[in-house]
Amino acid sequence: MWPLRLCWALWVLPLMAPGATLSEEQLRDSLLQQLHLSEVPVLDQATAEEPAIPAHVRAEYVALLQQSHGDRSRGKRFSQNFREVAGRLLASEANTHLLVFGMEQRLPPDSELVQATLRLFQEPVPRAALPRPERQSPRSARAQVTVEWLRLRDDGSNRTSLVDSRLVSVHESGWKAFDVTEAVNFWQQLSRPRQPLLLQVSVQRERLGPGAPSAHKRVRFAGQGAPGGRGEPQLELHTLDLKDYGARDDCDPEAPATEGTRCCRREMYIDLQGMKWAEDWVLEPPGFLAYECVGTCQQPPESLTSQWPYLGPRQCVASEMASLPVIVSVQEGGRSRPRVVSLPNMRVQKCSCASDGALVPRSLEP
Repeated sequence: MWPLRLCWALWVLPLMAPGATLSEEQLRDSLLQQLHLSEVPVLDQATAEEPAIPAHVRAEYVALLQQSHGDRSRGKRFSQNFREVAGRLLASEANTHLLVFGMEQRLPPDSELVQATLRLFQEPVPRAALPRPERQSPRSARAQVTVEWLRLRDDGSNRTSLVDSRLVSVHESGWKAFDVTEAVNFWQQLSRPRQPLLLQVSVQRERLGPGAPSAHKRVRFAGQGAPGGRGEPQLELHTLDLKDYGARDDCDPEAPATEGTRCCRREMYIDLQGMKWAEDWVLEPPGFLAYECVGTCQQPPESLTSQWPYLGPRQCVASEMASLPVIVSVQEGGRSRPRVVSLPNMRVQKCSCASDGALVPRSLEP
């Protein structure tokens, strides 16, 4: 294993789908889904009168309403899922390396992390050192390189989260890039004082079994003391200055939105009492402020966008949403009874400029 060490290379670049308006159909479908119904119930004249709302139902509704004001969930439009594994520091049948990066004050304030890339230099393997089967079959001379974020908990235990993995060939050499944006996002959620960013790199067999090739034993990455320091591991951070490329808060209510309006959150009132299907079914609230994201986002210069070809144009989207509690009338035992239901992602809490394809950070689990 490489010695525990500090290595750092930083690139900060000064570069730099629209959020859809909540529709009546989306609101109705969400309510039907929460109640496990296929269609809006039809109330006859005997049950159409608004039932009295018991104190315990109203108390539940008020509690959910208060919770929803502080309960924010990140938008899911651009989310990706990664497998999380609870593991030990060293994996079996693997060459494992621990990389340490000092991160404090490395990310500028009021900036957005676009991408974090770990670059490792794979050292060449002399052809004479390869067994004959690996010389003749390039497929048999491959190894799986996995990068995990390592978190040291206060109780002394460890937790790892998989952030990237790829196959490499022992016939190749040179720089290998791994996307560790998720790891840096996790690190940013740690309480201060934050520990350094710890990345665990494991080189394993491509496949398991007694007959599996042992090519992984010949994959080596340059570490401390590499000639001229040019082969040392590098961490590249690509950020955007949100003063130029971010969204502002709420829109100016006196100014109409135009093509030149900077991305902001605009008030949008949903009148539930004005919806025919909801007038006898939804008891509370009579309406609510849903908000919507409007405006445009500044785009990076074309000379820089080529460095992130997987990212689409920056667009004004809802990045944080809140739930909406409602009281509905349900039929139970031939009688109408009030019931509290919480509808997820009904109110826009925050608008942001985001690129289609960019990660939305997951919340750090305990």
